[in-house]
Amino acid sequence: MPDHELHESLRGGQMWSRVLRRGQVLTLTDVEGGATPAALFYNASQPLERYNFADTLKAQHTAMLTRGHVLYSDMGRVLCSIIEDSAGWHDTITGHMTRAASLAKFGAGSFQKLRNEQHRDTRSNFLIELGKHGLGKRDIVPNVNFFAKITPDENGQLSWQAAREAGRRVSLRAEMDVLIVLSNTPHPLDPSAHYAPTPLALSIHQGPLTVPLDDLCRTSCAQNGRGFQLTEQLNLGVS
Repeated sequence: MPDHELHESLRGGQMWSRVLRRGQVLTLTDVEGGATPAALFYNASQPLERYNFADTLKAQHTAMLTRGHVLYSDMGRVLCSIIEDSAGWHDTITGHMTRAASLAKFGAGSFQKLRNEQHRDTRSNFLIELGKHGLGKRDIVPNVNFFAKITPDENGQLSWQAAREAGRRVSLRAEMDVLIVLSNTPHPLDPSAHYAPTPLALSIHQGPLTVPLDDLCRTSCAQNGRGFQLTEQLNLGVS
């Protein structure tokens, strides 16, 4: 594996954003077990193009994300591909927690009382990070919740499946320049009433710029092949 260009840690409650350049690979590691970071994705050069969860699931005939899946934009292009995954299930249906929901569930948890352990919620974190890139409330879309497994019962009721294995990893390859926003905050369906999000490790390395024709993410379904073609046209400047 090539040398990593970046190593960072994200404590519980912390947010992060970065433009991932085409071909770069971001690896998220659930250090202690139990982390469920929420993520948003945008075309870095034209952020009006952003992640579309409905097209992502519909095109790939799935209700969750794992290795071999891609994250589609609302223009039918591939923002990122999931090239490695030891967790096996990532949620992109249930959304994220707002400030009001966090307050109702965990209590105030103010900075004045708890300092860096204050109760941060996902939506507030998203707004802070998006503001750094000239984006705001109207740019928030349904997000991905990494390392979160959500399953339905026979009545369609979604339920939280706890998973606490330390060291789970997922690697995302950028197929264009992508703005990624992360919030390492509790999942909205996690039943725990104790605010204790666990740390996340981030690493980035440069991968190849060209995706081979036999790449798993490209061949896992017919639509993905077309999605990669559209993305490559964009990267070549072909409208």
